[in-house]
Amino acid sequence: MADRARVKVLYGFGAVSPATEDSVRRARSQRPEPLGDRLLLTESIFAALFVVAAIALIEIGNPGHVPVGPAIVLTIAFALLSRFEFEVGAGYSIPTQLAFVPMLFVLPPEVAPALVAAGRLLGGLPDFLRRELPFDRVISRLTDCWWSFGPALVLTCAGVDGAHWADWYWWLLALAAQLAFDLAISSAREYFGTGRAPEVHVRELVPTWTLDVLLSPIGLLGALASEQRQYAFVLVFPLALLMWVFAQERHARLDQQIETSRTYRRTALLLGELIGEDDEYTGAHSQGVVSLAVATADELGLGEDQRRLVEFGALLHDVGKIGVPKEIVNKTAALSDDEWEVMRRHTIVGQRMLDRVGGALKDVGQVVRASHERFDGTGYPDGLTGEEIPIAARIVCAADAFSAMTTDRPYRAARDREFAIAELRAQSGRQFDPQVAEATIAMVERYGLPRNRRVIELEAPGLQAPA
Repeated sequence: MADRARVKVLYGFGAVSPATEDSVRRARSQRPEPLGDRLLLTESIFAALFVVAAIALIEIGNPGHVPVGPAIVLTIAFALLSRFEFEVGAGYSIPTQLAFVPMLFVLPPEVAPALVAAGRLLGGLPDFLRRELPFDRVISRLTDCWWSFGPALVLTCAGVDGAHWADWYWWLLALAAQLAFDLAISSAREYFGTGRAPEVHVRELVPTWTLDVLLSPIGLLGALASEQRQYAFVLVFPLALLMWVFAQERHARLDQQIETSRTYRRTALLLGELIGEDDEYTGAHSQGVVSLAVATADELGLGEDQRRLVEFGALLHDVGKIGVPKEIVNKTAALSDDEWEVMRRHTIVGQRMLDRVGGALKDVGQVVRASHERFDGTGYPDGLTGEEIPIAARIVCAADAFSAMTTDRPYRAARDREFAIAELRAQSGRQFDPQVAEATIAMVERYGLPRNRRVIELEAPGLQAPA
């Protein structure tokens, strides 16, 4: 079951992850904007190259007679299907394979890229007329059609005429060429237009490729049926209407999920403010832990889901101290055994508070509970060891300890930054995950966290776990 859930998140379908929420929000905000100068130049070059390539393919293939009726129907169908946007990952996918695949076999394949371009522009016409999309997006729509050139080139060079089972290996090669051209051209567009690394773009393409691969056999069935009846391919188009219904439901669900996420975030920030109101030191300390913990998570390359758990876990790791008597929290002398027992229960209290909120903060509650576990199993409250401790909690633990050592506490003055770094290394493999400790130190040194003017070096044999 866990593997199945990971697959759903990876491909952008099913449950909506925090990473998908962020990607969708970013994609929605970017799409209506005019192209920047660098991106406009890049898109213009690739669009011009596509027009030249499409014309050259027609010249090379010399299609002769093109059935006008099916060409018009398929172009209009492509235009309509291009408006059925299904949000996946960092963008959206469209079910145009239902028209494109029949186009490759019902018509001469060499004309397919030109018809795809016509359909793509026709599909965007209402948005351009209503000025919902900047006019320079016409150029982007031409560049978007490069994926159609790969399969058309393969089938043209192979001399494939119509859909016949004997040509199945050419079908597979055509599909592979579609994905390869899409990868190569779109990655180049992103790199030269925005400077984004290709590997980042590949992850965003996976949901779109998944939909294209799944719809291709259905489009092929329409092409096979059209060998007997010229317009039989139209029988597959109602599937697009069903997908449109699903797309509307997904859009509404994403809206609801994003709003819910905002609500949880506002709740977490409110709880963070309550911590500060309840105890000034604890509030300021939590903010410092957030900054260092998030930087450490980035250094370790954690995904957006885990990064969010780190951020909220760091902000709320001390929320349970609201229930601890102030005479214990602010005591300047050593705590008694009974007082330590009360103090150590603040992680359990914090988890219970967040469990009552529920939703995303219930996962944060697990991080809060484990934020004082030690890598060697001697921490509290559950005595977890090694990777039994959630990675977000291991990061919060290290950031919490560094902040505790380098800030004034009720029972001692702040220690020197170099002392704190030495203690992180000394307790690596004991209190801290070694990789997390090194990443935390790297962030401290990279961002030059300030030395405290009041330096007191204690001869304590080890790092005292922060309360």
